[in-house]
Amino acid sequence: MTTPTTRVGRRRAPRQARPGLLPLAAALGAVVWVLVWLVMRDADDSMRGGYAAGLVAMAAAYLGCRRIGAMIVVARPIRGFWRLFSRAALSIGIGSATMIALSNNRPGISPFVAGPVLIGVVLLMLAFLQLPREKRSMQRWAQLFLDGATVAVAGALIFWYVIFELAPPAIDRVTQHGAAVVGVGGLIALVVIGRAAMSPASVVDSVALRIVTVAPLTGVVVAVLLITGGETGRLWLAMLAVPIVGGAMTLAAYRQQLVLSRPGAAKPAAGRSIYNALPLAAVIATAALVITVSARQLDADQRVVIIGAVLIAAFVVARQLLGLRANEKMLAGIRRQQAELEHLAMHDPLTGLANRARFGVVLGERLAGHLPATALLIDIDDFKMVNDTMGHAVGDQLLYEVAQRLRHHSAVTHLPARLGGDEFAVLLDTEDPVQAEAAAARILAALAVPVKVGEHQLLANASIGVALAGPGDSADEVLRNADIAMYAAKAAGKASWARFEPRMRNEVVNHARLGSELHNAIIRHELYLDYQPVFDITSGRMAGAEALVRWHHPVRGTVSPADFIPVAERSGLIIPLGAWVLREACEQLSRWHAEYGPAAIQSINVNVAARQLRDSGFVDEVAAVLSDTRLGPGNLVLEVTESSVLDGRQVRDTLQALHEMGVRLALDDFGTGQSSLSLLRAFPVDVLKLDKSFVDGICEGEDRGRLAVAAAVAQLAEYLDLYAVAEGIESAEQMERLRRMGYRLGQGYHMAQPLPPAEMAALMVRTATAVPV
Repeated sequence: MTTPTTRVGRRRAPRQARPGLLPLAAALGAVVWVLVWLVMRDADDSMRGGYAAGLVAMAAAYLGCRRIGAMIVVARPIRGFWRLFSRAALSIGIGSATMIALSNNRPGISPFVAGPVLIGVVLLMLAFLQLPREKRSMQRWAQLFLDGATVAVAGALIFWYVIFELAPPAIDRVTQHGAAVVGVGGLIALVVIGRAAMSPASVVDSVALRIVTVAPLTGVVVAVLLITGGETGRLWLAMLAVPIVGGAMTLAAYRQQLVLSRPGAAKPAAGRSIYNALPLAAVIATAALVITVSARQLDADQRVVIIGAVLIAAFVVARQLLGLRANEKMLAGIRRQQAELEHLAMHDPLTGLANRARFGVVLGERLAGHLPATALLIDIDDFKMVNDTMGHAVGDQLLYEVAQRLRHHSAVTHLPARLGGDEFAVLLDTEDPVQAEAAAARILAALAVPVKVGEHQLLANASIGVALAGPGDSADEVLRNADIAMYAAKAAGKASWARFEPRMRNEVVNHARLGSELHNAIIRHELYLDYQPVFDITSGRMAGAEALVRWHHPVRGTVSPADFIPVAERSGLIIPLGAWVLREACEQLSRWHAEYGPAAIQSINVNVAARQLRDSGFVDEVAAVLSDTRLGPGNLVLEVTESSVLDGRQVRDTLQALHEMGVRLALDDFGTGQSSLSLLRAFPVDVLKLDKSFVDGICEGEDRGRLAVAAAVAQLAEYLDLYAVAEGIESAEQMERLRRMGYRLGQGYHMAQPLPPAEMAALMVRTATAVPV
């Protein structure tokens, strides 16, 4: 293929995606900066310099979380979780910016600051609530609501009766209430985090979840100390709170990216009983508050009743804790089993990559969300030959190594997958053709490096189809387009890539239609054979003929073999087509023998395709045709190409059986492949057919390369006691030059073009009495 959409990949330096360190460095730098600022500041310095660190930390958290939210390599729930986290960071960052704007050198939380911060807390809770979880009944939702309400009420009571009582007179009511709202919100967030983290369907990394809890805990601590602490302590906390929360969110995002960059390292979050204990702890704290209040306001008898009621509640709480621990052990086993089943359902067991199901789900999600997507479909060239010649164990190891290269040379935002067999795919988060083509070229370069499998050094060259998702495309359509482009890359010579264009689909449709019509043509006898004579160029007598199939379509007229033979090979129709050609050619030779006797040619050449040779019944078919037509094995010459011969063990066994039967084998287009000479040692060959490309221009003195190859093939055939046939002779000068080189047999338009049977018979009889030239 010569269009600009098909090119052989160039080698490029491989790159491996790693978690982004820049946001984490910025967040940690913000914490360090505010510490330095607090130590070095003067009493008259503006607090804006300290508050600015919180804005930087939240910006870093926004970038770090947003990066995960954009990764197509991860499951959709994880992306949604971190997208909400990025929005929470943005909201808290707005609160930080407001704090800078309202800074008056007094630490505190105004409603204008508390509002965005509280929205950020709500977004954090929503992030946990939207994570996958087991199906909940109304009772379970009510339980979650009651847990949150219990903690919220207990926290509010503690703030009202304890924390506010400890507040210095200088702390105004607005600051106290703002801090209390943030503190209670942090407690509720801990409950939500715990419930979501303990869900068997939780998918976020457990260590990242633990890091995230720093945020609500910091909010609670800051709220308490802003109300009860001294001026210096409140200043430090006011300055450090937002940078610490931002740093925790950034570190959690970095941890999640680190897990995603190490396939197989991600684990479901384990259950943590401490979160279930939060409502119970709230009950205990409220009971203690009740006792404390009652001790101040009630008489002795009333205190006894209150204390007894609290003890009963404590016994119930202890009983619940023991039951909770037993349930946690049972749930841990269920979570492990569910995680294993989900992994098996969405991943390939041999390579560990995503499988076709997961690839389709992720691609479908991107298309449904109108997000950019490009599919690379990768097919390993000649993989069947590895399986056939070296065994399936070596083939499986090769597939594993290919998977590792795809994984290591794909960005963290890309999704590599094994779709089945030797077919892989990579999903890109782009719709830019240049980026997509660069990714295809990078993969080709990575696969072009030989792979060591046991004692073997193997090449894993591949053909890649590139398909950019268009408006309204479904996942199946994108994959189908990539498949069409991949076959275009194979047609261009393999080890290359091709980008899908709409015209390719039209070509496929036309091929499919032509294949259907070819099937009918075989049944309706629309096919016929012409015969191109093979001459003894030293005597002028006809030595044989090559059978060439032709098709006269009732509507299209004459259809070129260059059009329908590839369709036959790709569709599998080459098997019945080849069988018809073999029988028709042998029957024609048998009729010539019966009619013309010694004047008839002694052998007929028939081309066979690799797919025919892979058929285990082909040898029996040849034997049956020879028997039915009363021909001997020596009357048949089967022409095969180098690519056919190299097609695996079954082909080798078939050729060996045919040779032992006595059928002669001709190696067609000889000299065009890199392994031509080695084939003569490994396979039974009787005839070498010099490719036409070496005959063209053989009389031009400047083309010394063609002369050298043509002469070498003639000498090689003589040395190995083989017949050498020159194809494509189109002039007397070419024939004379070839004769002087030692060629005895040739065919081409100079002697005769392909002829129908009657004309072929007339020429055959006429040349039988020809005078040697």
